[in-house]
Amino acid sequence: MPEFVEVADRVWVARYEWMDVNVTAVGSERGLVVVDTHGSSAAGRNVFTDLDRLGVGPVAHVVNSHWHWDHTFGNAAFREVIRDVPIHAHQEAASWLTDQGERMKLRFAESPDDPHRAEVAVTEIVIPDQTFADRRVLDLGDRVLELMFPGRGHTSGDIVVRVMDADVLIAGDLIEESAKPWIGMDSWPLEWPATLDTVLELMTEHTLAIPGHGTTVNRKFVQTQRDEMAEIVETVRTLAGLGVPADRAWADAEWPWEVDVRIRNAISRGYEALLSEGKAEQE
Repeated sequence: MPEFVEVADRVWVARYEWMDVNVTAVGSERGLVVVDTHGSSAAGRNVFTDLDRLGVGPVAHVVNSHWHWDHTFGNAAFREVIRDVPIHAHQEAASWLTDQGERMKLRFAESPDDPHRAEVAVTEIVIPDQTFADRRVLDLGDRVLELMFPGRGHTSGDIVVRVMDADVLIAGDLIEESAKPWIGMDSWPLEWPATLDTVLELMTEHTLAIPGHGTTVNRKFVQTQRDEMAEIVETVRTLAGLGVPADRAWADAEWPWEVDVRIRNAISRGYEALLSEGKAEQE
């Protein structure tokens, strides 16, 4: 059974086996801020139970780091208990969850062997109701949390949460420790390194970063992941400039990561973005 572990002053992280996803709770005199809610209503109820067992205060706010199901489908569980709890997210995250949430549920319905199929099927998708474009500050009385949009990367609506007095940065899936960051067809690989540059500007050598998946990391780890992403981007730009077809590009270069669906998606999304850039320059 996962437990919330205090990694900094009144900052607790629980690492759940399903999807190896992290849920973070930040304590204050005005209650807890919970960042991400796991992948189903049932999973969200387990998170809520674990927080209740921790016994460090009521939930006052929920934050979704981005729209993906494994970080948002537990929202309903928190609303079941606290009907008016505000759920914060970037406006793009709310829009994508609105448009794509039911489609993600269908993916489970089409996977009869998935052990979580039934619980996802009955999950109510709850859309964040407190959205913003660039920055939001949560005044918690004895501490302040800053929610920031550093730029597009893993999705078009990734945010980071700064717990400034504890020198903690909750990074969502802009950073992953237990695997290489997921580059999907809703990712923006060409912009990701610049987004991580912004994230790095928010960190000191002592900052503790909490990734969406895996154990906590430091600034050096984030810098390394940023540099690997930049190498992927530069390789994609070079291959596209040489006229290498997208369906052959993965085999025609050296990559910093094992070639899998992440690299293939980086190529596909990168070529797509470069094509759009070229059309814009011609207009």
